[in-house]
Amino acid sequence: MENKIAIGSVTYALKGRDVLRKNGYRVGIERKPSKNSGGCGYSLKFTGDLQRAKDILDRHGIKYKYGE
Repeated sequence: MENKIAIGSVTYALKGRDVLRKNGYRVGIERKPSKNSGGCGYSLKFTGDLQRAKDILDRHGIKYKYGE
């Protein structure tokens, strides 16, 4: 199952990608088209357990908006 986690900045997207890769995930970064000026700019796209990925990001202080 493919999952996405919305990230507000490219910096956090890169950090999140690296942390998840170190924990065994195959992760890509996807640029999200902006529909509104307040939207998130990037998503981490991966297969695997969404809740575990969010827990890993939380432990490493990686800020995300939501898991899709």
